[in-house]
Amino acid sequence: MAKTKTTLTTASVLAFERKLDPSDGLFSAGRWAEMANGAHWPAIVIHEKSVRGTISNRLKTKEQDPAKLDAAIESPNLQRVDVATLPNDADTLRVRFTLRVLGGAGTPSACNNADYQAQLQQTVAAYVAEQGFGELARRYAYNLVNGRFLWRNRVGAEQVQVEVNHLKESKVAQSWAFDAMSFSLRGFDAPAGADADLAALAAVIDDGLAGQAYVLLEVVAYARVGDGQEVYPSQELILDKGDKKGQKSRTLYGIGPEKSQTAALHSQKIGNALRTIDTWYPVEVGEALGPIAVEPYGSVTNQGKAYRQPKAGVDFYNLLDAWVLKGQAPKNEGDRHFVMATLIRGGVFGDSDKE
Repeated sequence: MAKTKTTLTTASVLAFERKLDPSDGLFSAGRWAEMANGAHWPAIVIHEKSVRGTISNRLKTKEQDPAKLDAAIESPNLQRVDVATLPNDADTLRVRFTLRVLGGAGTPSACNNADYQAQLQQTVAAYVAEQGFGELARRYAYNLVNGRFLWRNRVGAEQVQVEVNHLKESKVAQSWAFDAMSFSLRGFDAPAGADADLAALAAVIDDGLAGQAYVLLEVVAYARVGDGQEVYPSQELILDKGDKKGQKSRTLYGIGPEKSQTAALHSQKIGNALRTIDTWYPVEVGEALGPIAVEPYGSVTNQGKAYRQPKAGVDFYNLLDAWVLKGQAPKNEGDRHFVMATLIRGGVFGDSDKE
């Protein structure tokens, strides 16, 4: 008697490792005119500052009585905060990190459904055969050379230069230098004269994603912000503050001994900048947000909004299920790129058996 063909379902255990693997970005300082000696610039050390603030929060109605407000203002709002600044004789921030580009995109690191995994890998193979990683690699490369990973340090900088080195056996095999400020943060059109270098870098990333070569990149950015100016490493999220009295109100991320920590950017924050390539999400008429980070629901936390709503069927899970389970590839080419970019991002995407 012939066996009945079972309906394919999503694996309850389904996880993917990230394929763009950045290190933390370490801060150092020097002068713009001495970039050639940047590797020997001293590290920027986090130090503590105590400040006396004033009451500036929005008051409740019962607190708007003049006498109560005057009494509150008389009590100093003392704060301890971490800060990171350039030395007074340095005008340039240097941020360095490395980036591994790994192959095997779309291959789960954990999957408890062999039939699903086989169908998923067929789907990914069809995408690679039809599209390749060229478009995604170009966008990842673009976010390296435009200095998006500098975040607030890029805003207000007079000049920003990004150098990217392709390392092989700890030696520089290829090297590129870009004027980051000439690359827009709102799109992916390269300025005149930069196409060839951008394409060469994208080709290296493409090879890494396709598993054709081991790819390790060294990325060094120089941002000229001015002598002694404050710079902005990642801020730590302190979940257990214990007794709030005497606690610092801002703790910055540093690497090294407690009293001499080198300011740094989280690898997760750098990774978020590199995957800010999604321009394929639905937008309302007149809305021009620009690229957003690749997230399953198109989440933009600083706006409190998700741009890929499940009801519209444009979130990662709906697109992936239709593609793998039903053989219905997303109609829009951009949505196909989005699904693959989410698999490159990595995460846990299993189908829970709980409702």
